[in-house]
Amino acid sequence: MITVRPADERLRTNIGWLDSRHTFSFGEHYDPRCMGYRALRVINEDRVAPGRGFGTHPHRDMEILSYVLEGALRHQDSLGTGSVIKPGDVQRMTAGTGVLHSEANASDTDAVHFLQIWLLPEKKRLAPGYEQRTFPVNDRRGRLALVGSRDGREGSITIHQDVDLFSAVLAGGDRASLALKSGRHGWLQVARGALHLNGVALGAGDGAAITDEITVELVATADCDALLFDLA
Repeated sequence: MITVRPADERLRTNIGWLDSRHTFSFGEHYDPRCMGYRALRVINEDRVAPGRGFGTHPHRDMEILSYVLEGALRHQDSLGTGSVIKPGDVQRMTAGTGVLHSEANASDTDAVHFLQIWLLPEKKRLAPGYEQRTFPVNDRRGRLALVGSRDGREGSITIHQDVDLFSAVLAGGDRASLALKSGRHGWLQVARGALHLNGVALGAGDGAAITDEITVELVATADCDALLFDLA
């Protein structure tokens, strides 16, 4: 079964320098029908104006992933980590027992467009941690490429949850598929472009819960960029 969360039904924060679309309930935006999916708690599509960003703020007991689509995102945290995240990078921050961090547009001239994703960790009070890796676009073209997993296999980032995260960069007409094991669930988030998920049409910003499906099949109907979560 495919259950679509349409892009235009997402909740929204627009405060000038920040335009954010929330797939699930977030902050003051509450929808009891959309509190998350399995271990997924947040998928925010954020656009941040040049030279602006989120000041230092705390997190705890959450796995936080950043996936940049356009521009560059500057990250700093109380672990002493400082980095710039660009398209092709996937960053994971384990908030665990508590961490302070800030995120800002690294450019004074260009906007940054990114997805921020939160997953509940498999256990609380983990030691805070950070990891960032680059996955070249050519390695993700025409297929579902593993970019995150619990065991960090195949060079993926380590996520402290029973989840496999795949990135697919597909040209129109490309096909990619994944077999789901018994008892597993999926969530597909279309970042850009358009595709069919098991025959269901999805466009940019759409998300879809996948239950009781043996195979996930993606067929791009336009050039697209999508993330697929294989969840317990």
